[in-house]
Amino acid sequence: MQYTLKKSLGQHFLKDENICRKIVAALQEDNFERLVEVGPGAGALTKYLLKIPAIDFKAVELDEEKVLYLQHTYTAIQGKIIHDDFLSTAMPFNETFTVVGNFPYNISSQILFKILEWYEYVPVVIGMFQKEVAQRIVSKPGNKVYGILSVLIQAYYDVEYLFDVPPDCFNPPPKVMSGVIRLTRRKEALYVKSRKQFFNLVKTAFNQRRKTLRNAVRGLFDADVLQDDIFNKRAEQLSIDEFAGLTFRMSY
Repeated sequence: MQYTLKKSLGQHFLKDENICRKIVAALQEDNFERLVEVGPGAGALTKYLLKIPAIDFKAVELDEEKVLYLQHTYTAIQGKIIHDDFLSTAMPFNETFTVVGNFPYNISSQILFKILEWYEYVPVVIGMFQKEVAQRIVSKPGNKVYGILSVLIQAYYDVEYLFDVPPDCFNPPPKVMSGVIRLTRRKEALYVKSRKQFFNLVKTAFNQRRKTLRNAVRGLFDADVLQDDIFNKRAEQLSIDEFAGLTFRMSY
C-alpha cells in the first residue's frame, strides 16, 4: 500500500533506523505504563514503539491516508490509533502518559502548548523538532533565542538537548537540521500567583522584547511597582523565577 507526502501537514518522515532506535532507547530510560505518539506518519518510529512490552500505546494521526496505511501495515496497531488533530483532541488517557513524536515542524510549538495544558498528566516528552526550535526550548536567560517557549516550557519541565538529526535522515529531507530533546516534569511546580497571569506576563514581555520591561508590560502593573530596578531589564534578561515572582506584583 502506497502513501503520499503532504506538504500542507509539514510531513517529513523519519527513515533512519538508527535514529529511531536512539529515540526509543532515550524513551526507555524512564519507566512508563502509557505512551502517546504524536503524528506517527508512515510508522518509522511506531514499529519500534509497538514492541515495547507491557504498555498501553496510542498514536494520534490527522491524515486519514496515513491512518489507513498504518492499519494495513502494522497489525499490532489495530484499535490504538486516534484519528484526530492532536491540537484539538481530548486527552488520550485519564492517567499519566509519556509523549513521543517526530512533531510536524509547522505546529511543533502548538503541540508543546497543548502538552502544557496537560502537564500534570505528562511527566516526560521526547520530541523531534527543527533544531532552531529545539535550541529555543532549552536556551537560558541572556541568550538571543531565549523567549516565550523557553520560559513557559522550563517553568514546568527540565529540558535536555539529546542529539542532532541531519536532513538526510528524512523523506523528503527538510532544508534544516533537526534535534531531539527530552522534557522531564519538574518535581515542584513553579510558584506563581496564577498560571494565567504568568503566561500573560511572559507573552506580553517578549512580544516587545527590544523594549525594557517597564515599557513592554506597563499595562499589567501599577505605576509605583514599575519603579523597581527589575523593570530596567529586557525580557530576555529575566530568569523564570523572576518572572514567577513578578506575578505576585501584577495588578491586572
